[in-house]
Amino acid sequence: MKKLLIALTFIFASAPLMAAEGWSDAQAASMKAIAYFFAVAIAAYGGTKAQSAAASRALEGIARNPAAADKIMTPMILGLALMESLVIFTLITTFLV
Repeated sequence: MKKLLIALTFIFASAPLMAAEGWSDAQAASMKAIAYFFAVAIAAYGGTKAQSAAASRALEGIARNPAAADKIMTPMILGLALMESLVIFTLITTFLV
């Protein structure tokens, strides 16, 4: 039900935009900027969720087996760096486009 309400909100909110005759260059540029900021926000949200889940699972594994802390920590840090790089790539592409 929640997904349906979100989808309907986007459909009804975009109806006036589809009915518009045309945008000036200033309006198009401002909408592009807003879209880029949303892209960065979504990437940051996804990166944050993934990083928190990875850290949680790693700490849970270390709590169960403290002797495996070295074997768990290195891949976790590598994974966190790769997750953060995706957010940084999104930020860079917003400035390049």
